[in-house]
Amino acid sequence: MFKTVLVANRGEVALRVIAACHELGLDTVAVCSTADRQALHARAAGRAVCIGPAPAERSYLSVAAIVEAACLAGADAVHPGYGFLAESAQLAEACAEREVAFVGPPPAVLRLVGDKVAARAAMRRVGVPVLPGADEPAETPAARHEAAESIGYPVIVKARGGGGGRGMRVAADAASLETVWRTAQREAQAAFGDPRLYLERYLAAPRHIEFQVLVDGAGAVLGLGERECTIQRRHQKLLEESPSVAVDEATRRELAAQVARAARAVGYRNAGTFEFLRDESGRFHFIEVNARLQVEHPVTEMVTGVDIVKEQLRIAAGEELAIPEGGVMPRGHAIECRVNAEHPATLRPSPGTVTAFTMGGGTGPGVRVDTALEAGGVVSPHYDSLVAKVVAHGRDRGEAIARMRRALAMTRIDGIETTIPLHLRILADPDFQAGRVDTGFLERFALGGETPARAARRGG
Repeated sequence: MFKTVLVANRGEVALRVIAACHELGLDTVAVCSTADRQALHARAAGRAVCIGPAPAERSYLSVAAIVEAACLAGADAVHPGYGFLAESAQLAEACAEREVAFVGPPPAVLRLVGDKVAARAAMRRVGVPVLPGADEPAETPAARHEAAESIGYPVIVKARGGGGGRGMRVAADAASLETVWRTAQREAQAAFGDPRLYLERYLAAPRHIEFQVLVDGAGAVLGLGERECTIQRRHQKLLEESPSVAVDEATRRELAAQVARAARAVGYRNAGTFEFLRDESGRFHFIEVNARLQVEHPVTEMVTGVDIVKEQLRIAAGEELAIPEGGVMPRGHAIECRVNAEHPATLRPSPGTVTAFTMGGGTGPGVRVDTALEAGGVVSPHYDSLVAKVVAHGRDRGEAIARMRRALAMTRIDGIETTIPLHLRILADPDFQAGRVDTGFLERFALGGETPARAARRGG
C-alpha cells in the first residue's frame, strides 16, 4: 500500500478521498488554488500545496503543476477524484514517468474509452449494443447529411472527446443540421480542446442507467449493480438512485455480464462506470464509459456496503479485490440529490458566501451528506456549482424518498440559492414517486410543465 497520496481535486470529493486515505492509515497532501487556500479540503489533509491561481486551467487542470506538487511532497500516488484531470491520459502518463501511481485506469485505456467513437467500436466487438450512429469522420456537409439520413432524424451531434453534456446538440431535421453541427463544434473546442464530432440516433424519452464495476490488476471484475440517473437538466445529472425500478433481475444479470465482458476486453482497471440509455421499448444502448470515480458513487456504497474509494486505492497499489466476483448482495434502496448553488427555478449559478449551514434534524438514520460546505465558506464562480450530496438509504424506495424529503426539508443554507426547493418538488411529484420518468422529466414537469398525473387529475 502507498504511504502518501496527493489528492488532485477540491471540494467534497477531495474530502471524500482524504477520509478514505486516513482510514487506511495513509498520509495525504491536498492541492489548492489561491482561491482555496482556506478551503476545508486544504485544511483536512496532512499538508496542502498551492498550485496556482483561481482559474482552473492554471491550477487544477495543470498536469505539470499536479505532478510537480506530488514529487515535491514525496507522494507515491495521485488520486484525481472526478472532473478536472480525472480521466486525463496525459496526467496518468506524467505520473508514470515520475514513478508515481495514478489511481485510475492506465493511459491506453483512458485514451480508448475517452474517444467515444473508439469506445463504441470496442463495445460492438464484444456484443454490447450501441445506438445507430456514424462513426466515420463526416467532415463535409454532404457527408454529414448522408450520415444523418442513414441514421434517421432526429440525430444528436456529440463531442468525440468529451462528455458531461457539453458539445451535444440535437438536429431535428436536415435544415437544422449544419447550424447544430457548428454550435456543437465550438462548444467541443472550448470545453475539450477537440472539435471532432460524431452523429448518433437521438432518443427522445430514454432512461439513463449506468453500471458500476471495480477491476483489479488480475482482470477480476466486481459488479456493483446499476444506478438510475434519469433526472437531469441539460444532460447534467441532478438525482440518482439504486436500484433502478426499470431494470428487472434478468436484464440486470444480462447487462452486468456484458459490462464485465467489455471491461476485460478493453483491459480496464480500477473503478469504472458503463453508461446506457434505455429506450421506450426497454432495449438498452451503450453510450460511454466514465473512467473514474463517479459523483454519484455514494448511492452504490449505500446499497452494497463497498467503499469504492478504498478499493480504488487498493487496486492502484497492486492488491487484488478482496470481494469475489458476484460476492456483493445489494440491500435496500438509496437516492442521492446533488445540491447545487443554483437558483431553483432558473438553474443559474448562485456563487457567494455561505452565511449559515445546518442540516437541523435531517441527518437521521440512513442519511449521509458529502459536502465541503461550511458557514463562512465561499462558493466560487470559478468552479462547479455542486455544494453537497445528500444520500438517503431505506429498506425500500418509499422509505428512501421519505428520508430524503426529511433531510432536505431540515437543511438550511443561507447566503446562496440552492436547488433544494427543486429537489423537494421532484421528490413530491406523483410520477417520480411511481417511477414514471425519462430524461425530459425535469424540463417538462418539475420546472413548471405538466406531468401525466396532473393531467389526469384535471381530466386532461
